[in-house]
Amino acid sequence: MNRKLSSLLIGSALVLLAGCSNNHKGTLEASGTLEATEVRISTKVPGQIERLLVQEGSSVKAGDTLAVLDHSTLEFQWKQAEAGVELADAQYKLLVNGARAEDLQSAEEAVTQSQSSFENARTDFGRMKELFATHTVSQKQMDDAQSRYTIAEAQLNSAQQNLKKLKRFARPEDLAAAKARLSQAQANAGLLKKQMNDSYVISPVSGIVTQKPVEVGELLGTGTTVVSIAQLEKLNLMIYVNEAELGKIKLGGTADVVIDTNPNETHQGKIVYISPIAEFTPKNVQTKEDRTKLVFGVKVEVANPNTVLKAGMPADAYVHTQE
Repeated sequence: MNRKLSSLLIGSALVLLAGCSNNHKGTLEASGTLEATEVRISTKVPGQIERLLVQEGSSVKAGDTLAVLDHSTLEFQWKQAEAGVELADAQYKLLVNGARAEDLQSAEEAVTQSQSSFENARTDFGRMKELFATHTVSQKQMDDAQSRYTIAEAQLNSAQQNLKKLKRFARPEDLAAAKARLSQAQANAGLLKKQMNDSYVISPVSGIVTQKPVEVGELLGTGTTVVSIAQLEKLNLMIYVNEAELGKIKLGGTADVVIDTNPNETHQGKIVYISPIAEFTPKNVQTKEDRTKLVFGVKVEVANPNTVLKAGMPADAYVHTQE
């Protein structure tokens, strides 16, 4: 009875061990270290850090605000630029819309009045010429009538030109210049608005903050790194294969990736890069014989949806080969 029980237990253990072992037949095995893509987030405008919203180890998503720079001066400049836009817009509209109705009416009345004065002066001057020819009026009376006629004619021309100017109001060149001033004011205001928005340091990617080399109160220049973010949704595993094995590997091929801390769990990988240039095996390989071999680098992209894998972990890749 005890012998049968012992045999049953041994058989169960063998089945269990067989179930736990990974089946990697038809694969090429290579080892490497997991690496994460790290993005350094820098400032777009200079300024003093007013708020810092993350720490090392913080998890962030794309679009999250990481830091806020003091932008009070920019805000005043932007308001001033907005006032400039309103002024330029009003001047442009004034030229487009032309003179006011009351100004046009006043100019038309001035033309009517000048026309009447001119007609009277012309009639009087004609009569004086006839009388002067018969020696009925003096030379002075003739000269005075001619002067009144000349003045009335000049006043009529001036009133007509003023009315014409008010009706046309602005030349095409004036309109073009006013429109250009409005566009310039709008561009200046838009630039200041963008600089205000850029004082909020926004994360373009999701990941974990790995470095934060600045603190609140520091004065930063343009391009200063605020934080570094490691993207952990996908990690890269660089492995090296010799020339004989290279022909069995194709871009887009799959690989099973296993880490030491959990050898029974397989992570899905995909070949995303194969180096076109041979190189010597990296120096961290243990034996001198292996280090002097020419190999090709192969990058395996490993899915990491639950962020179980960490950058820096050693891992084994079992690449599915194509014979």
